[in-house]
Amino acid sequence: MAGYTKSQLENLRNDIVFDCSLLGYPFRLHSTWGVFSPREVDRGTLLLLDHLDIASTDDCLDIGCGYGPLGLAMARQACDGVTHLLDKDFVAVDYASKNAVINKIDNVEIYLSNGLSAVAAEARFDVIVSNLPAKAGKELFYLYFHDARARMRPGARIYVVTINGLRQFIKRSFSEIFGNYKKIKQGADYTVSVAEFDPEFKPTGWD
Repeated sequence: MAGYTKSQLENLRNDIVFDCSLLGYPFRLHSTWGVFSPREVDRGTLLLLDHLDIASTDDCLDIGCGYGPLGLAMARQACDGVTHLLDKDFVAVDYASKNAVINKIDNVEIYLSNGLSAVAAEARFDVIVSNLPAKAGKELFYLYFHDARARMRPGARIYVVTINGLRQFIKRSFSEIFGNYKKIKQGADYTVSVAEFDPEFKPTGWD
């Protein structure tokens, strides 16, 4: 297979730039090779956005934000709240921050975090979302869900989109941790699920 010329390699270093509509708002997004779905917003994220219920005053959290399409769209919808975008990849965080500036969105906090490790213990959210990577492992998902639960206000919702093969795992884990589960939408490849935080419900083995 032929390699790249010097000029082609230099072009690969340039930002990938594309326009899209998210939650009905126009966006211009910059990304780069190495981040998830760099040339377009992935179908799982789009499916999740189609089924989110976000009020203008909600405080939101996007776990694993990538270059920011999900979290920035939420921030624009929840214009009177604050949306946190976090990722363990510093390149993703850099691009999410860049895209916030490009799209003039300032009601955001964007930072590096391994799961929710860098989220303040006292922080509380109304909506938490994640496009869960299929290969991350169920142990990591349990950490996400328990840490999210600890930072949810009463009645807050956690939405996730997963490949269909994880649907039963999400149903089981949400029922164990939150005491409820709802499948909002199942598409050809992805499923959107939600649970609501009830402070009266205690997971099995928790006081």
